[in-house]
Amino acid sequence: MLRSRRKVVVAGLVVVGAALIGWGCRPKQGSSTDLQLWTLQLAPKFNTYMEGVIKNWQQNHPGALVRWTDLPWGSVERKLLAAVFARTAPDVVNLNPPFAANLASKGGIRDLTPLLPVDAADRYLPSVWESGLDVEGRQIAIPWYLTVRLSLVNQQLLRQAELDAPPRRWQDVPSYARRMRERTGRYGLFVTVVPDDSTELLESMVQMGVTLLDSRRRAGFATPKGQRAFAFWTDLYRQGLLPREVISQGQKRAIELYQSGELAMLASGAEFLRTIQTNAPAVARVTHSYPPLVGSDGNANVAVMTLVVPRQSRRPQEAVDFALFLTNGVNQVTFAQQAKVLPSSRNALRQVQIALNAERPESREAAQIRSARALSAKTLKRAKVLVPALPGIKRLQSIIYTQLQRAMLDQISSDEAVEEAARQWNRYAEARWP
Repeated sequence: MLRSRRKVVVAGLVVVGAALIGWGCRPKQGSSTDLQLWTLQLAPKFNTYMEGVIKNWQQNHPGALVRWTDLPWGSVERKLLAAVFARTAPDVVNLNPPFAANLASKGGIRDLTPLLPVDAADRYLPSVWESGLDVEGRQIAIPWYLTVRLSLVNQQLLRQAELDAPPRRWQDVPSYARRMRERTGRYGLFVTVVPDDSTELLESMVQMGVTLLDSRRRAGFATPKGQRAFAFWTDLYRQGLLPREVISQGQKRAIELYQSGELAMLASGAEFLRTIQTNAPAVARVTHSYPPLVGSDGNANVAVMTLVVPRQSRRPQEAVDFALFLTNGVNQVTFAQQAKVLPSSRNALRQVQIALNAERPESREAAQIRSARALSAKTLKRAKVLVPALPGIKRLQSIIYTQLQRAMLDQISSDEAVEEAARQWNRYAEARWP
């Protein structure tokens, strides 16, 4: 499933050869004529769903067999790079936009534009369809499922801090965090600065009005707005209003702190409520969903999972047709209901919203999840992909986060962190894009 930030996967090139076969779900045996589909961490929970979709496809396309392989979160990049290197790449792969863009910049992903029907874009939400465009304006990905980050809030801690509601805008965070810390001894929020983890902090900068890169892919954040954003996070940390672990641990630590009652607000999707209900029922009982933190323009972030077709696919048209089938309205409605995520299909989203409004949960836990999903669907109207899926974007995140860490630890000033981050990125960008 999707994660905030995510934090989706790490890169590296490892030749795995025959080990790729071991990750297959169903069917276990296949031939070189089968359409190869790779997904991310859906098995075994969604085996029945995926097998049903594949069966329906094969019934409507006799002889067009699909072999499904499901991979763990942390291995898809290295396995795909290894498969490309060995010229055994699959036909359809489930990726997040940053890695898709990075692979496309290396010539590893096919431009889908000439293979798509003329009305393809009209079938999906505009903001998420555009997330599949590369820097040249080519459509390299088809959107699949979405998550919108909400603010999951411990109402008990909120009352102890004598607050009526959590902050809605980033400008209100410092006073909220201070009050929470002083009145309860707990922390108000956790936003990691670990370079290869969540993109939430980078997204917050965009919401604060910061332009990350200019039209030439040079640093666009060395501006007064960028300085204010760097100072915002530096000051929060130096004043003890963020957990000390934000510089050394990722989103997993935020989850641990929230479930233990040490964190008042967790930025996460509605689907994560089930985990809290299972792992920390007492905390779940006092958890309420609020809209996510936003900037002055009110735009929230949406995390997108996409499907791409590697350039090595021998049957690209069939691969595109299958990707469109997997992401059509009917299939997305079913998956959204089972996975508690949101669909990228316009028709599917309308059906999901109608179903949520008509739903009458039989338990408090189900009602809590229904309420959060309804809020997510509503939030989607003002949500978009805030951090552009550009080649090198993970490198940019690493540079910015590393310099912010230095500022937080009082090794340099926040303004010096901006200047050094811009210098390092521009040196990298000039070497790649003269």
